Amino acid sequence: MPQPQAERTRMTEAGLNLIQQALSIYDADLKLVVSNSPFREMFELPEHLFTPGADFAQTIQFLVERGEYGEVDDPAEFVQARVDQALTFESHYVERTRSNGRIISIEGCPLPQGGWVTVYTDITEIRRQEELLRLRSEELSDQLMTYTDQLGQSNRALAATNTALSEVQRQLTETEARTRTVTRMMPAHIAHVNPDGLYTFSNRKLPTILPGRGEEIIGLPIAEVLGDDAFSKLRPTFEDAMQGTAGVCEFTHDTSGRRIRVATTPDVAPDGTTNGVYILSTDVTEEAQARSALAQTHRRELAAQLTSGLAHDFANLLTIILGLQSQLERLNPADESAELIAATKAAVRRGGTLLDRIATMSDLRPVRPEPVNLPGLLREICTMARPSLGKQIALNQACSGFSSPLMLDAGSLQDSLLNLILNARDAIGDTEGRITVAARPVGDTWVELSVSDTGPGFSDTALGHATDPFFTTKGEEGSGLGLTMVVDATKLAGGRVILTNTEQGARVSLRYPLRKVTHSETPGMILLVEDSPVLRETIREELIAHGYSVIEAASAEEAAAMADLPGLTLVLSDFILAGERTGFDLLTDLKAQGFAGRMCLMTSLPENDARRQAAEGVFPILSKPFAPHKLAKALKEDPAQ
Repeated sequence: MPQPQAERTRMTEAGLNLIQQALSIYDADLKLVVSNSPFREMFELPEHLFTPGADFAQTIQFLVERGEYGEVDDPAEFVQARVDQALTFESHYVERTRSNGRIISIEGCPLPQGGWVTVYTDITEIRRQEELLRLRSEELSDQLMTYTDQLGQSNRALAATNTALSEVQRQLTETEARTRTVTRMMPAHIAHVNPDGLYTFSNRKLPTILPGRGEEIIGLPIAEVLGDDAFSKLRPTFEDAMQGTAGVCEFTHDTSGRRIRVATTPDVAPDGTTNGVYILSTDVTEEAQARSALAQTHRRELAAQLTSGLAHDFANLLTIILGLQSQLERLNPADESAELIAATKAAVRRGGTLLDRIATMSDLRPVRPEPVNLPGLLREICTMARPSLGKQIALNQACSGFSSPLMLDAGSLQDSLLNLILNARDAIGDTEGRITVAARPVGDTWVELSVSDTGPGFSDTALGHATDPFFTTKGEEGSGLGLTMVVDATKLAGGRVILTNTEQGARVSLRYPLRKVTHSETPGMILLVEDSPVLRETIREELIAHGYSVIEAASAEEAAAMADLPGLTLVLSDFILAGERTGFDLLTDLKAQGFAGRMCLMTSLPENDARRQAAEGVFPILSKPFAPHKLAKALKEDPAQ
C-alpha cells in the first residue's frame, strides 16, 4: 500500500541524518532546500541557517565572520565571489583545511532543474594515515606518492562527474517517459517522418483516426501506412513541410467517411536543413458536421431575412393582378381575351404556390432528433409512396446493419425520402422501372440513405446544378426547389447529399451523422399525476411497457404527499388537475424542495396559452394527444438543454 507523502518525507529526513557526511541542497535562487544534522554540526550553524529557505549568502557571511576561511581581507568581496560562483555552479571536487585544523573534502554537483547538491566529508583521519604511511614507507619515492595523491583526487573528481551524469540521465529518462505517456493520452495521432518518408516516431493512435490502418508503423513509408486515398490528399501539404513550410489540410477519408485535419510542422535543424516533418492528425468529423449545420442555419436565416420582405411585396402584387383579372373577367370579354385572363390567373396562382415553397425553405424549423427504428421507418415510407408510383414501377427496400435505434429527425427524413422517390418516379416516366430505397452504415461515422432508379440518370449539367435553387429538368411542371429542400434539411442535420449515376440510372445519397441511442439511466419509479381515471390507466400501461414502476395520484395535494418515497425518479403530471393547484404548481414546489428526479408536464392547452408559455423552458411539456415514442422521449429530455 503506498505510503502518505508526509510519512515518506519523515523517513527520508531520518535516513539523511544517519549518514556520516554533511549534505546540503540549494535551489537556483540560492535558498536552502534540504540539509542533514551532520551539516549543522560540522559548521556549528545557528538554527536560522540550517532551516529550509536559509540564504546561501548569509551562511557564507556567518562562516567568514567565525573564521572558517581564515584571515579574509575583504569579507564582502569574498562573500560576493562565492555567490557569483554558486550562480554559475559546475561539478567540482576540492579539499581544504579548516580553521580548526580539520580537513574536509567538498564534492558538488549541479541539478538539471537548477541549484546544486554538496557533500562534505571529514577526511582528517584519512589524511593522517596517508601521512603516516608516507613517513614509514621508505620504499615509496616522493614521485610515486605525488602520483598517488593526484590519482586519488582525479578518481574522486571522476566519481563526482559520473554522479552528475547519472542524475542527468535519470532526469532525461523520466522526461522522455512522461512525454511518451502524454502523447499516448492525446486523442490524436502524433508522428515524425524523416526526409526519406519513413516514420521514426508514432504515439500508436493512427487506427483511432483512420480505422483499419496499422499501429506498428515505425520504419514504414508514409504512403504505404496511410494508403493511396489519404496520402494523395495529404501529399501537397506534406511536401511543402519537407521544404520548410508548415501547413494544415482537411480532407474526407473515403473509406471510413471521417473528416480528418492534419497539421504538418517542419523539423528544422540549427543549420537550416529539414530533418523531417512532425505530423498531428485529428478526427474532426463531429466538428465538421456541426459546422455544416451551423452554416446552413445561418444561410437559412439570411434567406429568411432577404425573402420575407420581397415575398410580402410580391404577394401584394400578385393579389393586385389577380383582382384586376377578376374585374376583366366580369366584363364579359371575348373568347380570346377570356383565355388570356384565365392563363394570367393560373400564372398568378402558380406564383403564390412558389411563394409558399420559398417560405417553407426559409422557415427555421429546428432539427428534432429522436430514437428511430430505421428499418421500420423505411417500411412506412415505402408503404406511403407505393400508391403514387403506379403499377409499372416497382419499389424495393434494402436495409441492413441497424440492429438498434438511431438518433434522427424522422419527420425531416421522411419528407426528404418521399421527395426523392417522387423525383425518381418522374425520371422513369411511363415506362417500366424500379426504385430502390436503401440504408447502410459507412464505418461508425455516417448512416447513408439512398434512392436509386432505373431512369436515364443525371445529365452532366444536372450533376453540376441539380441542387441549385430553381434548377429543374421538368419544364413548367417543376419548381426547382424539391431537391434544394432535401439538401437544406440534410445539411441542417450535419449531413451532406451526393449525386451519382449508376449503370442502371441515377442515385441520390443522403449521409447523416451516425449517432446511436445511448441509455444513460435505467427506468425507475414514476409518480403519475392525472385526474382522469381513463387517461391515467392508459398512460400507466404505456409507462409499464417502457419498464417503469408506477404509483398514481389524482391531485397535486395527493402527489405532494408521495413525492418523498424512496426510489422515485420521475414525476409526470397533467397541467390541469382536480383542486386549486395545477401540475405546474406541483412541479415548481418539488423543484424548490430539491427533488432530484426528472419532471414532465402533460397538457392539451394550446401553444399560445399564457399558462403553457410560463411553463415552457422550465419543464419538458408533452402535448396531448401523444404517441408512445413521444412519451418515452419527453421523459428523457433535459429541460436545461
